[in-house]
Amino acid sequence: MTQQKEAISTINGLIETLKDGEKGFKEASEAVRDPQLKSLFQQYSQQRHRFASELQAQAQSLGESKPGKSSSAAGAMHRAWINLKSAVTSGDDKAILSEVERGEDSAVHEFQDAVNDGLTGHVREIVSHQFGEIKSAHDRVRQLRDTAKKT
Repeated sequence: MTQQKEAISTINGLIETLKDGEKGFKEASEAVRDPQLKSLFQQYSQQRHRFASELQAQAQSLGESKPGKSSSAAGAMHRAWINLKSAVTSGDDKAILSEVERGEDSAVHEFQDAVNDGLTGHVREIVSHQFGEIKSAHDRVRQLRDTAKKT
């Protein structure tokens, strides 16, 4: 039973991480000027929504009635994305990319920890797959940030 509670707790933390990412990417997509960035951030926002839904279904299958409603990880993610607000108001695509990458750094760490810390079976497979996609998004954002020109 304890292992199941730990798994649910981990999943809930990841759901909150994904919700924060979904919101952060949505805000970033609305703020950037570059149409390709706008489209990419919209895609990542939708991806995070889809991932959260997948994990909510897994948490429910483990007996959680309200998946993703509370988590200590949520506070850390919120702090990671909070600086996006000031970058958005600056209208500087490179600054926005930097803050998005910072938020993604936290997501990568949260998912890496979850994969390494005792999730098993089908849930671990789903989280591992999502981790790969999140890592790829992080690396893409970092590459775009590194090549972006200050506007």
